[in-house]
Amino acid sequence: MRAEIIAVGSELLTSERLDTNSLFLTAELNRIGIRVIHKAVVGDSAEEMTASFRHALETGDVIVSSGGLGPTDDDRTRTTVAQLLGRKLLLNEEILERIQTRFRRYNRPMPEINARQAMVPEGAIILPNPRGTAPGLWLETSAGRIVILLPGVPSELRALFECEVKPRLARVAPSERLFTRELRITGLPESEVEARVSPTYALYPDAEVTILAAPSGIQLHPRIWSKNAPQAEKLLDEMVRQMALPLGEHLVSINGETMEEVIARLLTENRATIAVAESCTGGMLAEHLTNLAGSSNYFLGGVVCYSNQMKTALAGVPASLIEAKGAVSAEVASALADGIRKSAAATIGIGITGIAGPGGGTPEKPVGLVYIGIADEHGMHSHEYRFSAADRDRNRQMATQAALDLVRRHFLFPRPANGR
Repeated sequence: MRAEIIAVGSELLTSERLDTNSLFLTAELNRIGIRVIHKAVVGDSAEEMTASFRHALETGDVIVSSGGLGPTDDDRTRTTVAQLLGRKLLLNEEILERIQTRFRRYNRPMPEINARQAMVPEGAIILPNPRGTAPGLWLETSAGRIVILLPGVPSELRALFECEVKPRLARVAPSERLFTRELRITGLPESEVEARVSPTYALYPDAEVTILAAPSGIQLHPRIWSKNAPQAEKLLDEMVRQMALPLGEHLVSINGETMEEVIARLLTENRATIAVAESCTGGMLAEHLTNLAGSSNYFLGGVVCYSNQMKTALAGVPASLIEAKGAVSAEVASALADGIRKSAAATIGIGITGIAGPGGGTPEKPVGLVYIGIADEHGMHSHEYRFSAADRDRNRQMATQAALDLVRRHFLFPRPANGR
């Protein structure tokens, strides 16, 4: 079965609102064996909505829309679909009573305009929405299409899909299912990841592979549509093993585990703690290390020390070292790591210093130059990175990711004690 998703709302065509509903719906539909072949974001114009729904009805077996079920004049989803299907809109007294009861619960009279939410196309199955005033609607066409209209509020849409839509679709969905893996890679550009793993594609012609680039690294998503679950799982396992070999130490996880989750696990397994001293990343590393619940078990704290005086005062970096080597240097990065480690009594210390840009660079120390130091009880060392992004935030993100990877490598590929 093929599905089309339509996200309705002019606000989704601005930079102020992100369409997260389509991502949720895609994942859920794929899980029950329905392939999403097209997505559309459409404004509130009657002409645009009509064109979008007409296209979906011509090509999709299942059409799922979000939004446009509110009480105002620009909420036109019900009307558009009813007109395209040649059905009347009828007032449903049961829905009207539910809406009135909801308003009475808050000691407020129901505005007359909300009665529009009780208008239902002929033949529609009503999907109760306990979290809002707009119910979902399930329609089946004479051509065998299924049209599902859901409210745009994410919490309402997700609850309705889980309780009302998913069980109904599961009864009509094919036995074929989507099986997938998620590999996360760091330290390699997208093109090199592709070059390393592409020979695997020919070995598994029935699989699809999607490669995605993000500030946190590269993601590989091998997928197989199959009716045979054991066989699909076996093929994916084989495929992942084939991909893992050329990726080597750049492979962070094979099960979708994020870098933060990997580091949390490694720190916990090794009963280790960490503290950070950041300059150019401005606290971004500390933010990533504290993203997960339970991070207080291993993250002791951090400081943002932009000025040279703060590097000395907060992380114990000798002023003479900064004067001799410069604030952006391997020696200062190591000193930041060791100083914050000792100050916090942590197992590991991380220090970051660099030039995020867009200004401040020199021929000797250009924008994008970052030094990251790491220290433990055996000693300290640093790594030099030269990021090419002219964008300040991008440089900060890449420096943060490099620092996280340095922690990962500290546990997975330990250096000899006498080599620190």
